[in-house]
Amino acid sequence: MTTERVAAAASTRIAFFSRYERLRSVTSTNDIVRGWMAEGTPEVCLAVADEQTAGRGRLGRAWIAPSGAALMLSLGFLPRYLPPDRLWRLPAVVALAMADAAEEVAGLPIGMLRLKWPNDIVVAADEGVRKLAGVLSEAEGTGTAAVQAVVGIGVNTDWRSEDFPPELAGSMTSLREASRGRPIDSDLLLAAFLLRLEPRVLALRDGHFDVAGWHDRQVTTGRMVRIEMPDGSAQEVRAVGVDGASGALLVEDAAAPGGERELLVGEVAHVRLGPAERDATRGAPVSGGRGVTS
Repeated sequence: MTTERVAAAASTRIAFFSRYERLRSVTSTNDIVRGWMAEGTPEVCLAVADEQTAGRGRLGRAWIAPSGAALMLSLGFLPRYLPPDRLWRLPAVVALAMADAAEEVAGLPIGMLRLKWPNDIVVAADEGVRKLAGVLSEAEGTGTAAVQAVVGIGVNTDWRSEDFPPELAGSMTSLREASRGRPIDSDLLLAAFLLRLEPRVLALRDGHFDVAGWHDRQVTTGRMVRIEMPDGSAQEVRAVGVDGASGALLVEDAAAPGGERELLVGEVAHVRLGPAERDATRGAPVSGGRGVTS
């Protein structure tokens, strides 16, 4: 699809949003959207920023990028249509829509962008796994009729590797670097993302979630991982898949029924990846785990 067609098609999707604002510089788009929802703004509302000065990721980690080097946005939902144990599907559909959009805009092969459980978007290459985008989901009123959820995502777009922060240069990447120097237009990425987000959200409202797509993009499956817990403890285990109903990471545990146990997002502080195991006959990462169809 050409740039003009993507932009034109995405402009029709703006009607899907109850409120949409493009902001030059903010502390955090999540905070902006949370404020809107406190005022009674219905779903889906969207704030996009050219720059964040106090952006954050999971567990309060900073997420800050230079102006023009990243696409940063937050979405507000009133997900009464999702049971509390399936709210995790909101950040999942945001990540899936962005991965699809980013591959098209950057001219990357389908499937090159993967998900590091739960929802980081990463590039897996010979030099290792590098983070491209982070997703932060924050919910209030879970289990009540007043439930609200804000999902923020920051994507490194036109950021040159020579400008990466030295302390992160070995673990991060950008769409520009993944596409071998192709300039990336964040506005075009936003347009492509909007095209893909609306049908995924509408599907959630109707009780459907792309379990297969979420499962197939997992880079964690088939790897030894270091699980860091909120209390500071850590363990090394083999990740064997993900659960399409609970969103849990499935890891080997000989003492658990079936030899597997579930780790839910709220139980884990951080997951660090080891090398992927590969199927000797096909050269592909080992995959597994449970799936559901809706």
